[in-house]
Amino acid sequence: SFTMNMYLFVYDLMQFCGHSWIFTNMIIRFMTFGKDSLADTFHSIGLVMRLCQLLSVLEILHILIGIDKSRLLPRFLQITERIIILFVVINSQEEVQGKYVVCVLFFLWNLLDVVRYTYNMLARMGIYYLPLTWLNFSLCIPLYPLSVLAKGFAICVSLPYFESFGTYSIKLPFPFTFSIYFPYVLKMYLLVLFAGMCFIIQNLFSERMAHLGTGNIKNKRS
Repeated sequence: SFTMNMYLFVYDLMQFCGHSWIFTNMIIRFMTFGKDSLADTFHSIGLVMRLCQLLSVLEILHILIGIDKSRLLPRFLQITERIIILFVVINSQEEVQGKYVVCVLFFLWNLLDVVRYTYNMLARMGIYYLPLTWLNFSLCIPLYPLSVLAKGFAICVSLPYFESFGTYSIKLPFPFTFSIYFPYVLKMYLLVLFAGMCFIIQNLFSERMAHLGTGNIKNKRS
């Protein structure tokens, strides 16, 4: 309906503004302060980044109630990956926040999202620019695996701090006789992360073929 379409347009616009601000801020800071800006990335843009990622949880709801026709599982995996890395791994360990991998991760996320939300906004109005369509469904194929590698590296960097501080590790009281050692949980999640990457990449190729196939290109040109 018109109301739902307007709601989705406003949602995409809010996300576009947030990610554009982050992306522009990162570029300006790097051009101004050089490498010194990399270690301070999280403290400069972390709040807006967290707000944008929390807002993205609504996309799962959009799919569940049927106003977004995207596939649920790939989108769910992509959103939960970011939530876990941002809030559980990076936000909880101040020592990790100053690592260069955080800047790399934020750059990749926001580059992809600026393109994606720009495409989505125009698509809500029935506007399709072939170069933007190609960029939206092509850029994610090389950049998403790079972001997964960055996520994996961020987890590896954080492991010594989780081991030292015991963050999220729980020793269950009597009568339970076992404890949850969080570094082991993160190591197991690494396997899930890379297994999910294979599934999501396959889905990205399917989406690209569906939107950039010869017939679809001709229809959008006409």
